[in-house]
Amino acid sequence: MDQANDSPSTLVAHELPQKAIIKNVDMSEEMQQRAVDTCFLALERYNVEKDVAMYVKKEFDRMYGTTWHCIVGKNFGSFVTHEARNFIYFYLGKIAFMLWKTT
Repeated sequence: MDQANDSPSTLVAHELPQKAIIKNVDMSEEMQQRAVDTCFLALERYNVEKDVAMYVKKEFDRMYGTTWHCIVGKNFGSFVTHEARNFIYFYLGKIAFMLWKTT
């Protein structure tokens, strides 16, 4: 939420990038590609960061079992513990995605 007016953070007229920039990863190549593809699709469907994150989380819960977590945004800090081989942090353009699974 935007603290200034308590409205959801929106992704204004984003141009979808051609490729992801992976910053940190601990998952198989196949799962990495699924993560990027799922996030790309979420950006096409939704304009609010919370909705993008919810879509990605639900898709990964469906594909790989629960419990996945997803953060989407242009500015955030984090420190998480994840299940081995179930973490990715990357950018699509200026939008960062962090996706990880816990037990």
